[in-house]
Amino acid sequence: MTFKTLAAALTATTLLAGMAQAQMDNPMVGGAEMLPQRNIIENAVNSPIHTTLVAAVQAAGLVETLSGPGPFTVFAPTDAAFAALPEGTVEALVQPQNIEQLTRILTCHVVAAEAFSDAIGGMIADDGGAHPVPTVGGCILTARMNGDMITIEDEQGQIATVTIADVDQSNGVIHVIDTVLLPAPM
Repeated sequence: MTFKTLAAALTATTLLAGMAQAQMDNPMVGGAEMLPQRNIIENAVNSPIHTTLVAAVQAAGLVETLSGPGPFTVFAPTDAAFAALPEGTVEALVQPQNIEQLTRILTCHVVAAEAFSDAIGGMIADDGGAHPVPTVGGCILTARMNGDMITIEDEQGQIATVTIADVDQSNGVIHVIDTVLLPAPM
């Protein structure tokens, strides 16, 4: 084996080990592996606990946007979070006449920047315990700490807890939350 061949083999091994470590470091969501080289939509489609969110994103026509370059931070409500809404809410929102309202709700879960939990925690601390979070949908959410957990308050005063933080994506980061965030009533 020549020095060049050995160096190439070591470089390839180091790269593969780094990729494997990055994949191992990314949290599982609903038992599904979330790969950091995939975008938000590609990973969300593979999450068994985000089927309602994926269907809503498709109905609102946001697939192309959230597959784009970003960067985005998405607070991603689980199926259980959607199920906690009043009966018939999701079915009504995906109707063509309600797509504008659905789009506003969904985009109030999206921030036009990449913010991992350590950065969010730092912003909360810097702002005296409550950090305003402007969203793509025009909502202002409020991030706080509850012990070591990040919480997000929507414009209606509902509190969502980040249950799985820092799911790295090629175009941003997802934080799984347990409540659907809603804009202020119009």
